[in-house]
Amino acid sequence: MPIEMVDPELRDALAQFPDIDFTQIPLDLVRSQPMMPPLEAPFPQPVERTIPGIDGNPDVKVFIVDPTPGATNRPAVLHIHGGGYVFGSAEGMIAGVQAAAMAAGIVFVSVEYRLAPETTFAGSVADNYAALVWLAGEGGKELGVDPARIAVAGESAGGGHSAMLAITARDRGGPAIAFQLLTYPMIDDRTGSSRAVAAHLGEFVWKADHNKFGWSALLGAEPGGDSLPQGAVVPARVEDLTGLPPAWIGCGGLDLFIEENLAYASRLIAAGVPTEVHVVPGAYHGFDGFAAASGAGQRFSAARTAALKRGLGVAD
Repeated sequence: MPIEMVDPELRDALAQFPDIDFTQIPLDLVRSQPMMPPLEAPFPQPVERTIPGIDGNPDVKVFIVDPTPGATNRPAVLHIHGGGYVFGSAEGMIAGVQAAAMAAGIVFVSVEYRLAPETTFAGSVADNYAALVWLAGEGGKELGVDPARIAVAGESAGGGHSAMLAITARDRGGPAIAFQLLTYPMIDDRTGSSRAVAAHLGEFVWKADHNKFGWSALLGAEPGGDSLPQGAVVPARVEDLTGLPPAWIGCGGLDLFIEENLAYASRLIAAGVPTEVHVVPGAYHGFDGFAAASGAGQRFSAARTAALKRGLGVAD
């Protein structure tokens, strides 16, 4: 794909992202790369907690980022980090959570879920669901959270996990989720495997072979097949989307996920789920992180924050 299709102000930032070949580079090496340290004050500082697991699963570590400590009867965001289901961490990506919490004035709780392939979907979904149960229950009481105003949010694989969690909570009759904030969510295992995308999509940052690797690790099976492993929740493959929380879906126009994101948004709307879509022309996967200071990155972040505040009934 010619670089000319990329928004000019987003081109230089592409040099920040290495071209990872998961067949050649050990996953442990990818995971060991340094992440951004926490932002210093005046940004709210993260507080680490360990909460109970569910259904025999181990306890789960979470990080609480609270810009308004001591407030009561307030909304909260359960944040799930990205990383293709196979790398990344809540701790290593906490700076973005700090910035988001401060911009919105809302307490965020970020989940340190178990990664694939060591733990497949059942383990990571259990970790995220445990965090939701905790935030809607005892943890929320401690933090002064209104259990009727909890959003789930995440980027890339974190957006995929957020969508999975909303479906899981609906199907289990679990805690109600008020809003889904899905940033270029990874929601269809068929993308790049059994389903090709337009030739100019997914040429930068997160590519079709990366996607196939991530989904294979999460599912513990070849992605894109006619059927899924028992119990797996792949949002794009879920037939009934009725009763899910209102959603905001944001994505770059050159992102590998743009087609699956638009298709999912269309199906949510058809199912009666209020859904807002924000597409940034000329933007690739993760552009808002690599080029956060760009006009495109700032406008995208502002739109996302505004959508979250609307979704949780927070006045400007």
